[in-house]
Amino acid sequence: MIGKRKTIYESALDQGVTRRNFIKMCAMLAATMGLEYSQTEQVVAAMETKKRVPVLWLQLQDCTGCSESFIRSTHPKTESVLFDMISLEYSEVLSAASGFQIEDHLESIIKNYKGEYILAVEGSVPGDGAYCMVGGKSVIDTFKHAAENAKAIISYGSCASWGGIPAAYPNPTKAKPITKYTGSTPVILVPGCPPIAEVMTGVIAHIITFGVIPELDSVGRPKAFYRHRIHDKCNRRAFFDAGLFVESFDDEGAKQGYCLYKVGCKGPTTYNSCAEMRWNGGTSYPIQAGNPCIGCSESNFWDNGPFFTRLAKVPGTQTTINPDKIGAVALGVTAAGVAVHGAATVAKKKHDEKTRGDK
Repeated sequence: MIGKRKTIYESALDQGVTRRNFIKMCAMLAATMGLEYSQTEQVVAAMETKKRVPVLWLQLQDCTGCSESFIRSTHPKTESVLFDMISLEYSEVLSAASGFQIEDHLESIIKNYKGEYILAVEGSVPGDGAYCMVGGKSVIDTFKHAAENAKAIISYGSCASWGGIPAAYPNPTKAKPITKYTGSTPVILVPGCPPIAEVMTGVIAHIITFGVIPELDSVGRPKAFYRHRIHDKCNRRAFFDAGLFVESFDDEGAKQGYCLYKVGCKGPTTYNSCAEMRWNGGTSYPIQAGNPCIGCSESNFWDNGPFFTRLAKVPGTQTTINPDKIGAVALGVTAAGVAVHGAATVAKKKHDEKTRGDK
């Protein structure tokens, strides 16, 4: 429980963290947030002076996948976030207390730390509160109450951000994203099914370090993590540009690592950091492992067509991607290059022969 609020640095020292490891943690935080190495000093100064931030974590219509992802963060490690950076005051998964004790504590934090705590939310909001109740209360009422008094709200996962799988057709619970109920409190959308662990911790680190929410894109996602399409940074992009595609999952192209667009990859229409930050401590991500991107960080991903069928048109735009034409253009450019090279070779040969004849 929150008790006397110590600075993040003091809490780290209590956990046995050395000064050296504290600086390393700050450097990793800076890198996670997309800051330059020279800005590490700003992070260090913030961690030395800022108090641990109270965090309330509500779970609505969810599968707990976002919580599972969060506890697997490696840069920074989850224990550094939980024990040093924040004070996790309420979580149905991680709190030791339960029942009326934890529900009373939730109310205590809302009352005593108005405008100071961060509200993290996982899962969509049901249109009828009867579909999801915690502690005898509708989650709609609990969420509205907590959201009204929060400093900021972090929407973890596609269910909280867009409605996600609970909102997929025919949406029997009338599930909605949390933004339908947030009022004037700032909201940071961190979509994904689930989001990347380091993206989740990086957003919290930014708020702690700078005291404000990170720069957001046009739909409310932090630009540091959602500014690029997966397609733009994909390790298979060269094959796309060359017109080399996997036609089926057991063909030779699949073995050679060709582009997965024809077998359903949504990378060209999906904004996320998967190709840069990757998963499981930076080990890999779905496309690298041979599975097409299913676009899980985008709105309505569950209803945007079959996962393993080629996407003919980008939803909401007039852009059509035709890999057959891309391949033809690539081959045409190659053929033109060969033709030009051949013509240049013949011309040079004739020039050399003429020069020798003149001599």
